[in-house]
Amino acid sequence: MSVKIFLLEDDPTLNETLVDFLHDSGYEVEAVMDGYEAESLLYENRYDLILLDVNVPNLNGFELLKSVRSFGVTTPVIYITARDGVDDVEKGFNAGAEDYIKKPFALKELQIRIEAVLKRHNKTGDDIELCNGIVFSPSSGELITKDGPHKLSHKETKLLEIFVSKKGEVISHEYIFNELWDYDETPSDSSLRTYIKNLRKILGKERIESIKKRGYRYVAK
Repeated sequence: MSVKIFLLEDDPTLNETLVDFLHDSGYEVEAVMDGYEAESLLYENRYDLILLDVNVPNLNGFELLKSVRSFGVTTPVIYITARDGVDDVEKGFNAGAEDYIKKPFALKELQIRIEAVLKRHNKTGDDIELCNGIVFSPSSGELITKDGPHKLSHKETKLLEIFVSKKGEVISHEYIFNELWDYDETPSDSSLRTYIKNLRKILGKERIESIKKRGYRYVAK
């Protein structure tokens, strides 16, 4: 089961950027731009992590967190805000936040902090048991074997997610190209072969079959 992230950010451009980035990182995302709407959704639904801006319409991020905490919502929270004064940081942590990121920030920094918070709360509940005791963690991009974790590249992670979701099916090269490469990127046969080779080294050659002139098939057992 994938990790669900709730996002409150009232800047439309940043909101869209963060949603796209989080989706590409393997998370489910629900995003809003209004404090009251956020409050209603946080009362009604369960999430694994909450990202809160502070200066938003109707109910600011500090008041929102105090409100949902008073109703027993214990979901970890990271503030993402341009309010960078020491008093603001203190207010954020006093309201019950796990972390506080000052804008502007790099998306990679956000990802690192999200992963750290989720790990502390054991919320990376998307682990998938594959074969021979190997565990695949899409959120961290790791294959965990008896020899320890093996870090996958972003595209290797996406490729393995495709194989796992379509196990036993023949997956065409065209489908993989469309899923792995963005519209402004040029798909590469040699790169795909390298990703397949790297996955086979860990999973075993027999797990990913090459189907001549058609594509690949992931064999689960």
